[in-house]
Amino acid sequence: MHNFLGVLFDGLAYGTLLFLISVGLSITLGLMGFINLAHGVFAMAGGYLLVTLMAQAGISFLAALPIVFGVVALASLLFERVLYRPLYKSTALNQVLLTVGILFIAMAGASYLWGPGQQPVLLPEALNGQFTLFGIDLSRYRLFLMAVGAVITLALVFCLERTRFGAMIRAAVDNQRTAASMGIRVERVFQLTFALGSGLAGLGGALGVNVLGLDPNFALKYLVYFLLVVVVGGPGSVIGTLLAALLLGVADIAGKYYVPQFGAFVIYGAMILLLLLFPHGLLGRREVR
Repeated sequence: MHNFLGVLFDGLAYGTLLFLISVGLSITLGLMGFINLAHGVFAMAGGYLLVTLMAQAGISFLAALPIVFGVVALASLLFERVLYRPLYKSTALNQVLLTVGILFIAMAGASYLWGPGQQPVLLPEALNGQFTLFGIDLSRYRLFLMAVGAVITLALVFCLERTRFGAMIRAAVDNQRTAASMGIRVERVFQLTFALGSGLAGLGGALGVNVLGLDPNFALKYLVYFLLVVVVGGPGSVIGTLLAALLLGVADIAGKYYVPQFGAFVIYGAMILLLLLFPHGLLGRREVR
């Protein structure tokens, strides 16, 4: 039982990381209808930026996290304006080709700048080590990840469902012409939405360095995982993305722990089962335009 609870805890923490990175892709795909296979590049950029801030600028881990979110979000505005926006109404094939090209360019650039090896991160003392609860050793850092995920989930749901900005997003997605005639600057709304999703990916990438690792292949290595989470959760659904990430995270960790010889395939089996049971995603799927 203790082993099971430990695996469950680690799986939920891992799923939280998948959610933090994938929720931005869910937003851009579900709300904007853009197939961004380079989404992991923003997560990788967040990880490398964290490493650089801590090693070169001497900034602490916790102080660097909001900087990472802000810098990645701002940098993504340039990508959105120059590269992504001209293809919003283009074919899916054009979007895929563009973002795959960005993905491989980013991988080559990261290898050139930081080298091919893994990048270490020194966590603050308060987040290091474990504590014992009911006889189970739990990681302080993984508990921190789960707390961050809970706060971000609540903030996103509140922003999308209870604020004027969220209402403008929903209006722009439902009918762009009507939204524009009512004075909503649709392009600006999509731009800010893209920046929010990219900033969250950067934050997730920074938080995941200690758990997922960080090397130039990061964006490609975890691309399938991010896509699995979005498809199973349903594009555009924050809560659906969270549930999918947690379920798939637990399945992946449990599979690698209990059946290590088949562990790498368990997450795909879980995906197939969930899609058979919920073909439109766990909480349905918004219409993609």
